Amino acid sequence: MRHVHTGADGAELHSDVLGRADGPTLLVLAGGAAAHPAYLGDLAGLGERYRLVVPHLRGVGRSASTPLASRWDQADDVDRLRASLGLDRCVLVAHSAGTRLAVAFAAWFPDRAAAQVLVTPPAEYLVDVPSDVPDLVAARTGEPAVAAALAALEAGPDLDGDEAFTAWRLRTAALGYARWDATAQSHARGMRYSLAGARAFMSGETPADLRQRLAAVDAPTFVVAGAQDASAGVAPVLAVAGLFPRGESVAIEGSGHFPWVEQPEAFRAAVDAFLSRAVPPG
Repeated sequence: MRHVHTGADGAELHSDVLGRADGPTLLVLAGGAAAHPAYLGDLAGLGERYRLVVPHLRGVGRSASTPLASRWDQADDVDRLRASLGLDRCVLVAHSAGTRLAVAFAAWFPDRAAAQVLVTPPAEYLVDVPSDVPDLVAARTGEPAVAAALAALEAGPDLDGDEAFTAWRLRTAALGYARWDATAQSHARGMRYSLAGARAFMSGETPADLRQRLAAVDAPTFVVAGAQDASAGVAPVLAVAGLFPRGESVAIEGSGHFPWVEQPEAFRAAVDAFLSRAVPPG
């Protein structure tokens, strides 16, 4: 199913609607930045219990022709999506760069988030915890795929359009998974990116009072890290939970940046336990 709502500028913004039609609604924000949300699937079966509303962010998928905007501005799109679904407050599940949008929404609309699940969020702009990415990368230096990914990172992105940028992201993808096995490779090959959407999404200045704003967010917040995530790291990610008064966190062993792909049972066990406490039954 699909859902369409209108942005403040009149743009038609599209969302996929998956899962259990009569279940509690989760708004699911893809990362990338500006990756097509198909890579999320149904988050290891969350759709069995919940209705998943997955927006195509500006510049992406069926919202590709909309005017572009930063994540700070797209927070208003999320709020308008919430209202269009008839929700007083919403539960957000966000992955990677999508957590930047979830954080922006929480900062601008602190009373409209009922709960948040932040999966492998980038943390460098939020907490002053030294990155452990170098140590995680060093532990895998004997892997040819990791060496190739590091070389691609060193060379820098190919900015000659969406296909070239997507191909470069694939060359770097091994760093995002704990094991570069057939499951990881298949998942990585399915990802698609909007270069213009990513540039716009990442634009804009972080508010100087962001931490103070997040300290006022009373919504239960669950931060999920991958214990072998050589992309976002582990210690800084777990520290993000401390920014929220009701924050908690977990590190999924045997997982990198995509825990619902790499360790689906452990991911579901952790997220189900949190949501069962934080989200009223449908």
